[in-house]
Amino acid sequence: MNNRLTLCLVLLSILQIPKAAAETTAQCPGFLNHEFKKLHSSKTINLCELYKNKPLVIINTASHCGYTHQFKGLEALYQKYKKEGVELIGFASNDFKQAAKSEEEAATICYKNYGVSFTMLAPTHVRGKEANPVFTHLNEQTRKPGWNFNKYFISADGKHIKHFGSNTKPLSSKLETAVKQAL
Repeated sequence: MNNRLTLCLVLLSILQIPKAAAETTAQCPGFLNHEFKKLHSSKTINLCELYKNKPLVIINTASHCGYTHQFKGLEALYQKYKKEGVELIGFASNDFKQAAKSEEEAATICYKNYGVSFTMLAPTHVRGKEANPVFTHLNEQTRKPGWNFNKYFISADGKHIKHFGSNTKPLSSKLETAVKQAL
């Protein structure tokens, strides 16, 4: 074990945080080590819990957008590769004024209308000064979303990030190729 991990484990044991959680946090890229509220839920999740050295696809989503139908393809991508460890995380956002009027409505669109089972987070900003810390990092490393349904592929080691625009379909695309190459 390296010195940083040992120090983290000692500090977290003092705070009575389980060793497994400490190891996950210690191995997780800093830009993912943030807690977000799940869509239409009181539960929160630290993205490091999902990461666990797996490839990630992060998407900025909206409920009333010409690209909303991509939820279907994103769910198909998730179902196709989740057993191999790929995680998808949708960040609901109203930065482009295309969001549902409430989290309840957004949840209905995602979960009921499109059968989304991947992690969806409550609305947050994805660009500008108010962007959440994950998108602040993604925007600095690649480019900020110009519209809804931009996709960011993050390698399992968290060091390589590729941006795919709104027009990139989830399946049979450069995005799926990146996912396959990472596995």
